Amino acid sequence: MTNGSTVILSLLFTAFAAASMTGQVKTPAKPEKPAPFKNSAQAVVVITENDEATGGTATLFSRSGQKGKWKADGDAFPVVIGRSGLAWDAKQATENTTAAKKEGDGNSPAGIFPLTFAFGSAAKPEGTDLSFTEVGATTECVDDVDSTHYNKIVDRMRVGIFDWKSSEKMLEIGEEYALGVFVGYNSFPVEKGSGSCIFLHVWKDAETPTSGCTAMSRDNMERVMAWLDPEKHPYLVQMTAADHKKLAKKWNLPQTR
Repeated sequence: MTNGSTVILSLLFTAFAAASMTGQVKTPAKPEKPAPFKNSAQAVVVITENDEATGGTATLFSRSGQKGKWKADGDAFPVVIGRSGLAWDAKQATENTTAAKKEGDGNSPAGIFPLTFAFGSAAKPEGTDLSFTEVGATTECVDDVDSTHYNKIVDRMRVGIFDWKSSEKMLEIGEEYALGVFVGYNSFPVEKGSGSCIFLHVWKDAETPTSGCTAMSRDNMERVMAWLDPEKHPYLVQMTAADHKKLAKKWNLPQTR
């Protein structure tokens, strides 16, 4: 090989390496902010007996429009929540809240949150209109508070630089992540340390709480996913019975029995 060829190859390698490094540094695009709850026409309402309970009931509600009356779509069904119960989203906290949800606290978030997309290691259920992310071997939900991808589901082979030290390897979770829906808690905007990777998903069983998600039977998860309509701006409404009673009129929440 001539000296000239060596120089050319060296320059090409340097340019390729620089381009590769530049391509790897990816700043996540900010997700489009969802419509406010006042525009929602669907709500999954989860009510617990108190803020220490690890289980409760969920009811699906819908309405014809912003001024329509909320009506239940079918019977309530059981759910399990975080092992530490409920803790309020700091931005929505009620007057008597003393502690807000934090990363790793084992609490499910109390408040109202958009349901943004579906995911699963199983096939997308027929009738599901939410966008669907297939869970594969490299799908992770990042819970490292110092990562630029904190509180995001990513494919580690496509996302760019791996700037996290902690994440959920979602395929390894098994049946519980066969089907799920991402809850837009701490997402608009994302705040470090306020909590991450909150989903609706399939439960392990009716007695085992989660680390902060809301879980239900596989049949009910399929029911929820088939029912959710992105055009109706679905939300999760989750709180204790006492807080729901206090806030129902103020926030125009669906009325539960």
